[in-house]
Amino acid sequence: MRRFRISNILLDPTPQFIAASTLLTRSTAPIEQGEDPSVRRLRGPGTHDFTTFFNALSVEKWRRYTVARGFHLHLEVRGAAATVTQTRADTYTWESERVVGNAIEVPVSEDWHDVDLDLVVSRHDVLVGFVCETAGDVEVRNGFYSTDVEDSEIRPVELALCTTTFKKERYVEQTIALVKEEILGSSDPIADHVHFHVVDNGRTLDPDALEGPGVSVHPNKNLGGAGGFARGMIEAMEQTPKATHVLLMDDDIALSPQSIIRTYNLLSIANEEYSQAFISGMMMSLDEPALRWEDLGYVTFNGACAPLKWPANMGLLHEAVLNESFEPPSYMPGCGDMVQTYAAWWYCVIPMATIEREGLPLPIFVRCDDVEYGLRVKPKFMTMNGIGVWHLPFNMRYSAAVERYQMMRNSFIAQATTGIAPMSDFTKELYRNVHLELKKFNYDNAELAVQGFEDFLRGPEFISRPVSEKSFLEANDHAEHLVSLPELREQAQAEGITCDEDLTSLDVIWDPRRSLLERIEDFITFNGQRFGAGYVRKDTDPAVIDYLGWAYPAGKIRRRSTLVVIDLPHHKGAIRHLDRARFKATWERFKRDMKFYKQNKERLDREYSAARASLTSVAHWKKELGLATFSVRD
Repeated sequence: MRRFRISNILLDPTPQFIAASTLLTRSTAPIEQGEDPSVRRLRGPGTHDFTTFFNALSVEKWRRYTVARGFHLHLEVRGAAATVTQTRADTYTWESERVVGNAIEVPVSEDWHDVDLDLVVSRHDVLVGFVCETAGDVEVRNGFYSTDVEDSEIRPVELALCTTTFKKERYVEQTIALVKEEILGSSDPIADHVHFHVVDNGRTLDPDALEGPGVSVHPNKNLGGAGGFARGMIEAMEQTPKATHVLLMDDDIALSPQSIIRTYNLLSIANEEYSQAFISGMMMSLDEPALRWEDLGYVTFNGACAPLKWPANMGLLHEAVLNESFEPPSYMPGCGDMVQTYAAWWYCVIPMATIEREGLPLPIFVRCDDVEYGLRVKPKFMTMNGIGVWHLPFNMRYSAAVERYQMMRNSFIAQATTGIAPMSDFTKELYRNVHLELKKFNYDNAELAVQGFEDFLRGPEFISRPVSEKSFLEANDHAEHLVSLPELREQAQAEGITCDEDLTSLDVIWDPRRSLLERIEDFITFNGQRFGAGYVRKDTDPAVIDYLGWAYPAGKIRRRSTLVVIDLPHHKGAIRHLDRARFKATWERFKRDMKFYKQNKERLDREYSAARASLTSVAHWKKELGLATFSVRD
């Protein structure tokens, strides 16, 4: 039996933790960096509670996923007198609870003292941690949690990190620097068992400046996220030593290297039940660093992708506890689709054995590649507090070419090819998207959704050829184009429209409620586009609405013929006008496509299913990536 270090205590002065300090501690006095970068000074007198999202031990998860037996805390402290006491939290906890009798008194000293606590864990504990109460300033270093395991139970892990990037140099260079300094340059076991593959779809990175021991930059054909991650998987297969697991990460993220270190430790002592599980890291918000947006997603009955958990503030202890104890209520009526669970590739660990058995991603450029893969494999999933990345929220990176064209096309392709989400009807999501855009006079983006569906109807030959980048660029060109707010005001003035220069978010998103009669009238007339003489009021100003595709301010836009669309975060906008001729052409086109689909669905499913093995093979991807005639490492 040996002590195995599983989680380091983190006191990192990075922007995310400065903005959301309660992710690390709840303190009554400041915490400062000492002269030695590895030392932190807890100012005192004060109370510093480490029962937090990053610094508590998710003991329920470690017991469920791993062979861990017993847990321990180690700290090194010096300075004023202090008391270190174990804490705990269960599903009824709002404030951490001290474990009576499990504390260590540290005397005043200029020398370092070891604090070692054997943690008392009860059946109901979700998190355990500690609180440090100081009479004055105390310095701490080398804090970590460990567990007891047999040497024979530690699994050999070779972790390949893979990020796919397209002209996101600032983010990627920062991530490379962190990996080099805090993972490859650390004393943790992972340092000798990790390799970072950066797949550069934009070919804008300088390999000579960025590569080094444990880091490779691979200029790549731009075949989207799917192509980039396929390249990374191939690199992981052919590296020496061969990777046992591949960690896929987005490029435009902020990262705590401790997430990767904890990931490696979790994989190293996974029990047999979870030995082939995926690890799904959380997406935290770059804007609100304590906000956890998603860790696992699922596909709804109606064909939409949704987070399995509600967004929550991980700076609050009770929310951090619920994040670990949550179980999807798929047993409840109307919630059965929650078993259709997947892990998004902003942070997702996949065992190499799975990749070799199930193949590589579908060649669908961007969107739905991660959804399809997770649903194809149907793995167990591991999630854990403190494992994940910070990412721009969805409303900051909305793209109609992605959400309308790519998402609609790829959902149908994925379901037909590998049979994903059998409970889901993607025609309902297609109908909703087309219907929603038409009701908001956004004919360009409604046509994008229809075009995506039509490209699926072409059959597997369409995606088996290298058309992904071309079709995506065409979708971008066809999407509604926004202009800067000064240009928008000029356009509005030319059309005799008043455009308020002092709009607030509330002005844009506010929407009055509709009566039942008004809802019926809007539906029947399609907001005055199907028919409706007298529906449109000509004595009203244009409605100002949010640009986001999923927004539907129905009460604000009813009986209007002109809409001013505002994308506040990016300071852009557009003017839309009701166009009955264009509405009719798009709606009729959609109905023709749906009729064709119903008549040909079985044939399309057979053709796509027959193409599955080829489309997901290493040979197909090597050919597409231009790697067919030589080893990737040549």
